[in-house]
Parts: sequence; C-alpha cells; structure tokens
Amino acid sequence: MDGRSLRLIYFLVLCLMPLLRHAVAIRFVMDREECFSHNVDYEGDTVHVSFVVIKAETPWHYSEDGVDLVVKDPNGNQIHDSRAKTSDKFEFVVQKRGVHRFCFTNKSPYHETVDFDVHVGHFSYFDQHAKDEHFSPLFAQILKLDEALYSIQFEQHWLEAQTDRQAIPPS
Repeated sequence: MDGRSLRLIYFLVLCLMPLLRHAVAIRFVMDREECFSHNVDYEGDTVHVSFVVIKAETPWHYSEDGVDLVVKDPNGNQIHDSRAKTSDKFEFVVQKRGVHRFCFTNKSPYHETVDFDVHVGHFSYFDQHAKDEHFSPLFAQILKLDEALYSIQFEQHWLEAQTDRQAIPPS
C-alpha cells in the first residue's frame, strides 16, 4: 500500500469511530422483578427495544402469560408499558437525556428466561469547513447505512429469540 491509501484508511477509521453505538443484549432468568438501566446521551435519539420470553424454569410448565415491561425516563415518567406479553418490539424518541429504566415483572410462579435487547440510534451532524463540504453527504449516508444495518441485526436478533421460544415444546 502506498501512503495515500494508508491515509485514506486512517481517515475512514477516524470517521467511523463516532458511529460506534450503545447496544445491550442480555438473556436472563427472572423470578419476580428485574430492572435494567441504560444511559442515553442525546435528546432526539431513537431507542429500539425488544424482548422475548423464551421459556419457563420447568420443562413441564409452558405458559402464554408473559411478563410486564415498564420503561421510565430519567425523571421517572413512564414512556412505555407492555402488559402480559411473551414478546414485544418497539422504539421511542428520547425527550430527556440520561438514565432510562426498563423494569420487567413476572407474575407467574415460575422463573422465566427473557431475551432483552436495547439499542440507541444516534445521528451525528458534522460541522465541516467549506473545503470539506463533499464529505458531509458521505457522513450522512454512512450514518443512514449504519442505522439500516443495525435495524437488520436488531430484527434478526428478535427473530432468533422468537425461534428459541417456539422451539420449547408445550407441555
């Protein structure tokens, strides 16, 4: 590689660094209540959320009861409420930056395994000098492509969790 190619690669790596995202995917076993916190740095960001109740603790128990999920903003205001669902997928636009809480409640007497996924989508706007004006549209397209690719991964993860849930034989 010549020096120009190395500079171009270095430039692209530096440009892509801000595109790294906050995403959390966790599979956990819950008894009664489990809460998770996730910090969102910017107002206007889009938070993508999904969960799937995969199975109960015992192989002879199979229930469609589901779990409850309540999402609250940093001020404690309720943003979303899912009741008695075995799976859900939604998104919301952040009105107040800070720590958001995701609380699951299991009303079943059995432990439930839950697959939970949170992703924060953020579009940065780059203020460039006039000589860099040709890069701004490129950055915008890269950000859109990055968000589209993550949406595919997000959907894929949700579908895999749904498949895991359906693979559990009913008793």
